[in-house]
Amino acid sequence: MNLTTEFTKARDLPELSEFEEHVYARQLQLPDFGMTAQRKLKASTVMISRVGGLGGTVAMLLARAGVGGFVLAHDGVIEHENLNRMHLAFREHLGKPRIDVFRETLLRINPDLRLVTENKNVMESNVCSLVEQADIIADGAPAFEERYLMNREAVRQNKPLVMAAMFGLEGYVTSIIPGTTPCLSCIYPEPPEYWSVLGFPVMTPSSVLVATVAAMEVIKLLTGYGETLAGKLLYCDLSTNVFQRMKISPRVGCPVCGAKGDGNDGK
Repeated sequence: MNLTTEFTKARDLPELSEFEEHVYARQLQLPDFGMTAQRKLKASTVMISRVGGLGGTVAMLLARAGVGGFVLAHDGVIEHENLNRMHLAFREHLGKPRIDVFRETLLRINPDLRLVTENKNVMESNVCSLVEQADIIADGAPAFEERYLMNREAVRQNKPLVMAAMFGLEGYVTSIIPGTTPCLSCIYPEPPEYWSVLGFPVMTPSSVLVATVAAMEVIKLLTGYGETLAGKLLYCDLSTNVFQRMKISPRVGCPVCGAKGDGNDGK
């Protein structure tokens, strides 16, 4: 499924500077990508929560690809155990507020980025305003409570959401298009029993792999380039090198998206 968000069809797209044309010269050579797609990335704003090993890598990759703006939400300070996977943080950042560190590092990548930062995780009181400021959501949150809130707002505000999750060496990615694909609540009516945000296992290669797929999904959805994972769930396990792409369907009677599907529970 090849989808382009509505904003790219109607919005006046900014021109690239000569400097930007040099920076993005290699990706402008991609067949069927080109200048219009690059201008769409510059015009776009992506919401990411959280901005750690998975979400932070998504932000880093999208910033280098030319996405022009971010809405970022993450609380807390940089801790020792963050340094095994958070590519936006370094040893000198220990004890500093995470969101300030992420902002600083992203602006080193691109000083022209439009950044909105929230020194809190996604919660009921801020999810609406955070989603309102973005064109698309990249879900990198470990807590299902946060993920369900973003899913609900994505459906309510009719904005695409790239769901990316990992646990240990396993990863999952899909693109959620309200009114077209299953939403997160279709796929996971309840959090998996094994899922815990407290001390969950992670090694950098798994979070980077999942983040890479998720970042590319965001780029595809914003530009209309390539084939997305809309209606499909990509599963990978780096311990066995197993990769699977599974078709998923809306869950009949889903309380979030009101799906009138085929009875498949989405798994």
